[in-house]
Amino acid sequence: MKTFGYFVLFMAIAVIAIVLGIIVGDYGAWYFSWLIGSVMMILVAAAGGVLFDAQIEDRVRDPQ
Repeated sequence: MKTFGYFVLFMAIAVIAIVLGIIVGDYGAWYFSWLIGSVMMILVAAAGGVLFDAQIEDRVRDPQ
């Protein structure tokens, strides 16, 4: 029964993806790149913040 539930869930996701692809039409690639670009900008900013905090902690621990 669990396998059937997964099958139904993934089938519903596939149907939603196909319907969205039909609705956006030619603009689908633009929306996809916009979404991926936005996610990448957020991840790069978060990584920069983590590296900045690590540098400050390193300077506080070992002042020269």
